[in-house]
Amino acid sequence: MTDAVLDTSEMLLAALDPEQREVALATRGAVCVLAGAGTGKTRAITYRIAYAAAVGTVNPAHVLALTFTVRAAGELRGRLRQLSAGSGAAGSGSGAGGSGSGGFGTGLVRASTFHAAALRQLNYFWPRVVGGRPPQVVDSKASLVREAAKRAGLRLGSAADGSGGGSGVGGVLADAAAEIEWAKVGQVRPDGYVSAAAAAGRSPVAGADQLASVYAAYEELRRERHLIDFESILELTAAILIDNRAAADQVRDTFRYFVVDEYQDVNPLQKLLLDAWLGDRDDLCVVGDPHQVIYSFTGATPSYLTGFTAEFPGATVVRLVRDYRSTPQVVAVANQLARTAAPLVAQRPPGPRPLLTEYPDDTSEAAGLAVQVQALIAAGVPAREIAVLVRVNADTERFELALAEASVPYVVRGAERFYERPVVRQALVLLRGAARGEAASAEVTDTGDPLPSSVRHVLTGMGLTTAPSGGGAAARERWESLSAIAQLADAMHAARPEATLTDFSAELTQRAELGHAPAVDGVTLASMHAAKGLEWDAVLLPGLVEGLMPIVHARTADAIEEERRLLYVAVTRAREHLYLSWAPARTPGASSGRTRGASRPRSRFLDEIRLGR
Repeated sequence: MTDAVLDTSEMLLAALDPEQREVALATRGAVCVLAGAGTGKTRAITYRIAYAAAVGTVNPAHVLALTFTVRAAGELRGRLRQLSAGSGAAGSGSGAGGSGSGGFGTGLVRASTFHAAALRQLNYFWPRVVGGRPPQVVDSKASLVREAAKRAGLRLGSAADGSGGGSGVGGVLADAAAEIEWAKVGQVRPDGYVSAAAAAGRSPVAGADQLASVYAAYEELRRERHLIDFESILELTAAILIDNRAAADQVRDTFRYFVVDEYQDVNPLQKLLLDAWLGDRDDLCVVGDPHQVIYSFTGATPSYLTGFTAEFPGATVVRLVRDYRSTPQVVAVANQLARTAAPLVAQRPPGPRPLLTEYPDDTSEAAGLAVQVQALIAAGVPAREIAVLVRVNADTERFELALAEASVPYVVRGAERFYERPVVRQALVLLRGAARGEAASAEVTDTGDPLPSSVRHVLTGMGLTTAPSGGGAAARERWESLSAIAQLADAMHAARPEATLTDFSAELTQRAELGHAPAVDGVTLASMHAAKGLEWDAVLLPGLVEGLMPIVHARTADAIEEERRLLYVAVTRAREHLYLSWAPARTPGASSGRTRGASRPRSRFLDEIRLGR
């Protein structure tokens, strides 16, 4: 090893903490990095690649780094390019990684999502192995599902979900598409869907038997039209590599060293493809955190991460526990939620104590958080460094309104703005129509039902039930949106018992107009799921009540633990300021009037949190 190579490699190791250095030194073979939130996992794996290239152990052109999002892949590529450029001439031409890119060549590493890497290979091998032109990627799975339903003699998106079979995608249609995705990532065929769904406790809105028929018709249509969806991209690429030795040898000669980020989120179909890429080799480095498993409803399973050493008995296992993101006060809350034998160790100086606030009702909570946000901005925290994270997308509406009324700019991330959601737009149309009918009929006006009953009558026709169904995420989000509108009617009736449907319709229209105010650089409103992988200086977590955290449909012990992990993810998004809050009543006056059923207990998870100094 030359002095230049030695200097470069030592420089790389010197930039790492002891655990990250252990990751970098494990240049070959199976490596499992258990990386807690904020512990510098991306730094560890990029420096591992750079160190292996610098000492000549690995040719970076043969490395495939896999991520779950385009953003994560871009960040990884950017860091690798910076390392390559920063190494300068010291690593040029050294070992296996010196040619072609300057430095020690980490700019040659392929960093990609599973789907992007698989699609490139599928398009390359299809004409050579299968013959003919490669299939085209489905533009809209939902439109194909609608056609499949018609072929199966069913009608998804009728009165139950409000789409009427016309334009727009209703809740039943979106739920069906999500169920098909779940089945395909788990390698469940149409004829096995009913039993698999029952075993997994899934209850699709359309019914399991009908969903199986739609699924079968969907696959028939897809094959007839020479189309592939995201799941087929992975499945067909894996099939080519498994069945064609020449194709497998070509891929395995190109990619010899693998890195997989967020390994706790891998699903069975992705694992099938990864195994096809690997063959009988073990040069695989995986990075994950069992405390951030929050996507099991999509088919992701942490068993590949937790069972890594069983699959690779000689694997090197490294735990990253030094948290560089959050203050000790925030880390303490995260550790209490995680309940782990290897807690995070904060590396930042002390910060402000997290605050837990009880508000009388949801409206007061939204207003109180808007005041808190104003105080943070006045104290110098940029609006873009503040986030309000909610458990369900439908819950953003009250914070959209409160922030708009407080003249605080905001952006909604990871979901459509409340009043832009198709189900909400349709509800507004139907409520306006019902209001016109009410106003036109003196008899109905004189003897009409109270506002909440009138609103629920309309929403029930759109699928609102007293409790959420056991369907997929799309169905739950639809129910939550309709429920949020019903709760707005409750709040208006509590404040103005004489309010009519016309008054309520006008109120919703005004709220929608406020919600459309432009906001480019503002406070982030997002669901806890959408916040994963992001971070802010200040994070506010409202709605910490039973029924929301944990969510009402989390009925099993495993589901409750996933809710705990979701709250852990939300807490660890905060660098410095953390605010927790809850309200026992949904509507103003409900708790003070001791209305039966109005009081909600605070989240059981709050009982485990001690807020230190």
